[in-house]
Amino acid sequence: MNAFDLSRLRPRLPSPLEPVEDERFARRGLTLLLKREDLIHPDLPGNKWRKLALNLEAAAGRPVLTFGGAYSNHLRATAAAGRLLGFPTVGVVRGDELAGRPLNPSLARCAADGMRLEFVDRSTYRAKSDPVVLAALLERAPAGAYVVPEGGSNALAVRGCAELGRELAGAADAVAVACGTGGTLAGLAAGLGPGRRALGFPVLKGGFLGGEVRALQEAAFGGPRGDWSLDERFHGGGYARVSPALEAFTQDFEERHELAIERLYVAKMLQGLVTLAEEGAFPPGTRIAAVVTGAPDGVQPSASSR
Repeated sequence: MNAFDLSRLRPRLPSPLEPVEDERFARRGLTLLLKREDLIHPDLPGNKWRKLALNLEAAAGRPVLTFGGAYSNHLRATAAAGRLLGFPTVGVVRGDELAGRPLNPSLARCAADGMRLEFVDRSTYRAKSDPVVLAALLERAPAGAYVVPEGGSNALAVRGCAELGRELAGAADAVAVACGTGGTLAGLAAGLGPGRRALGFPVLKGGFLGGEVRALQEAAFGGPRGDWSLDERFHGGGYARVSPALEAFTQDFEERHELAIERLYVAKMLQGLVTLAEEGAFPPGTRIAAVVTGAPDGVQPSASSR
């Protein structure tokens, strides 16, 4: 079987859509649903499957070179795909100071899955899309390597994420998702179609993501698609930062619904969604789907018990 035949991985698609009882929504006449993208595949969960699927088909078994930080879920998913489907992977990691240190659990998992890690200084990493820099990286990679950008976000990834929107089009009026590079939001909004809106909650500060989403939709579809917006209030100070208030909110949500919540993306999105509900941002009768893009490290996702 060819390496790019993803059916051998037996993904759970469409991913489950679970209603949850939460009085913070119910008392305002709102319905909360959890779109359990974390249950698609144990090694390629959530938006990582959506973003990688078409890219891996395009790579057609060739080596894959991609980019990420020291805790990148994208690097881990790519490395897992390489192990499962039998193609070489190279991960270009931000921060050459990490080269002489013991690998953290995330990078150790990448290495265990066969990914070759290449640590570069931060200025080189920022210039990774420069043709000269990229050519130098490819010279050190296996011949014929296929390049997937940081976070997996490119036109193919956006088209893959449009399927998420199509799965939700008849079931939800508004859909919320945490955003890193913007690819999932760009595709989700396109797939939802008219009369429904996508809400993005950036986990990085800086206010740059709107331009990224527009550029990704231009690359994928030739222009803007769907009704989407960003709420920049819930990044908590930046990527990988979890404030005491966010931790308290997340623990409370876990206790209410007996579901482990990933902190860096999913928790920030849920906090934003609860805040919007309490602010009266949704009219009564609105069905709101929250996209669960991943589970906490070391936790095997399972269906909600409530």
